[in-house]
Amino acid sequence: MAKSLQTPAPELQKPGVKAPVQETLLTPRFYTTDFDAVAQLDISADEAQLRAIVDELRADYNRHHFVRDSEFQQSWDMIDGETRRAFIDFLERSCTSEFSGFLLFKELSRKLKQRNPLLAEAFNFMARDEARHAGFLNKAMADFNLSLDLGYLTKNRTYTFFPPEWIIYAVYLSEKIGYWRYIIMFRHLEKHPELKFYPLFGYFESWCQDENRHGDFFKALLRSQPQLWNNWKARLWVRFFLLSVFATHTLTVLERASFYHSIGINAYQYNIQVIEKTNETAARAFPVILNTDHPEFFRRLEECSDINLKLTTINISNSPKIVKFFQKLPLILSIIGHLLRLYFIKPIDAEVSRQAVC
Repeated sequence: MAKSLQTPAPELQKPGVKAPVQETLLTPRFYTTDFDAVAQLDISADEAQLRAIVDELRADYNRHHFVRDSEFQQSWDMIDGETRRAFIDFLERSCTSEFSGFLLFKELSRKLKQRNPLLAEAFNFMARDEARHAGFLNKAMADFNLSLDLGYLTKNRTYTFFPPEWIIYAVYLSEKIGYWRYIIMFRHLEKHPELKFYPLFGYFESWCQDENRHGDFFKALLRSQPQLWNNWKARLWVRFFLLSVFATHTLTVLERASFYHSIGINAYQYNIQVIEKTNETAARAFPVILNTDHPEFFRRLEECSDINLKLTTINISNSPKIVKFFQKLPLILSIIGHLLRLYFIKPIDAEVSRQAVC
């Protein structure tokens, strides 16, 4: 089993309402952007593809999918201990991530409605999907006598500004890695139904198709903007975002290995499979992808995870802040060193093989 820390008991904001997790580099973030710049994007180079995806979003294939059936109508007290705490943590982080997507897409739709109707319509449909996912996850938390105050999150969460090009890179990768996370978990539990301890897992196949369509939209949007893929700066940024997303995924998954263990998944193998599949998929949109077959690639990511667990142990200790700072500094520098070495591994040119992967 992968090294991990025990999941802390949920802290309450008020009875029945879970306090949001403390914001860190690994918690889901809330984003805002330059809405005027998005409205001015010239999408003519790939407008036909964008319109086709908007038609799919309009069809709303999952409009009848997120309905809680009778399987939910029971007590879940038999899920207890670390499994219960880890699952609640999974639900909270997933709900927060989906809700942050809803807020971003809804605001984009509202700000673009009069200036770029096609993009506004697409963002409105994607906001619908994200809100549906967040609501379904929050209802799942209620089965464990907890919920998130989404209104409180809206007003009190820190919003990170990303320029439009960063939003496109980051959201594309977020949606595609989300697809692979959900579908790999679904297929595993389909083969091992005895490990499916809660009915939510059975919804992941259709769920991840929403993620896939959202990713396809951002892929078409990205390819409509040559400055995002057809120059050396774009290649450097793409490598940065791929590595950032893969490093964050590794640290998050391995830190919460107990959750994956509870459903019979080896966290290390799962992390590798999700990253490799996401990297392969990214070749359809990005000019380069990372060389995940390099012998140093996953070794260094896992080294970063081990160091991150040491940092977490220091953070929750009772040592004075100044002591924690000097304990953490060499560990942080070590993580940075590993990531820099990974960044400079020669990437794979995706443009050369684009016809083979599209």
